[in-house]
Amino acid sequence: MKKLGLTLGKFAPLHKGHQYMIETALQEVDELIVVIYDTTVSPVPLQVRANWIRRLYPAARVIEAWDGPDGYSDDREHEIREEQYILGLLQGEQVTHFYSSEFYGKHMSIALGAIDRRVDDARQQVPISATMIRSNPYQYRDYVDELVYRDLITKVVFVGAMSTGKSTITEALARRYRTAYASEYGRDYWAEHQVDRRISLAAFNEIAVGHIEREEQALLEADRYLFADTNAITTYMYALDYHGQAPELLKRLALENAQRYDLFFLCDDDIPYDDTWDRSGDQKRHVFQKQIIADLKERRIPYITLKGTLEERMRKVDEVLARFRPYSNFFGELQCYTG
Repeated sequence: MKKLGLTLGKFAPLHKGHQYMIETALQEVDELIVVIYDTTVSPVPLQVRANWIRRLYPAARVIEAWDGPDGYSDDREHEIREEQYILGLLQGEQVTHFYSSEFYGKHMSIALGAIDRRVDDARQQVPISATMIRSNPYQYRDYVDELVYRDLITKVVFVGAMSTGKSTITEALARRYRTAYASEYGRDYWAEHQVDRRISLAAFNEIAVGHIEREEQALLEADRYLFADTNAITTYMYALDYHGQAPELLKRLALENAQRYDLFFLCDDDIPYDDTWDRSGDQKRHVFQKQIIADLKERRIPYITLKGTLEERMRKVDEVLARFRPYSNFFGELQCYTG
């Protein structure tokens, strides 16, 4: 007889206790079904949570339960609703093993006619819960896979022309919020590889990839927020400026970057120009700033403009972060912040 396992939950977020249970099940059964409920306890959408499991455990069959019962309860009426819902999802498939680490393992396994397979219900192997992680993801980040943790961090990027204060505010905010930041990889790359103040067209691919790698590394050390100095869209604009074109990989990464960040801040060119040897003059800065703004508008990326002194800019960022909620319709609710 085929061994068919089933487990269910919110996985909000998926943590290593969940993973221990899933991995145990995959070793013991021929096929595993993972049912994921929609929930309001976490802002992370159901499909994002489902894709964590799909990517980490492609052998599992993941079912998104958009209309499933809300919450857990030992009230018998709630148990019956959940049992009927799961039986309806299965459409006659016979589950042989029900996996859980919770009290509901008993009533669900009876309803399914399956073995009640409890995995680490005392939390001795993996002493963690989703509630603990939601309270402080940074404190418990070692109990969360890197794939999951990056989705718990609000990613904030600062764009703008040269000498608009991007690096300064990125570092200052990281200090204020005691979190990680990603400095501009392209600036470091250019300083090392430029010849007569020029780099090749292919080098812009290396810059975009290198910057993303730098961000990914910083994400693992970030606490609530990651502040990034520029991104692949800025690199794309520099490629156009240098060569009149951009390589195909960079074009694709720039398109993907529109969804990579939660918030875009545009640093205005209203501050004094810092005329260093690697820059092309204040007039060039103003032109490049116009081009960046036009590109953001063409990509239909909502952004927030930062003007004035460093403290004035940081104060505006503070106000935005205080109101921002991950995965929310932020700009729909706060139209006054759009640039």
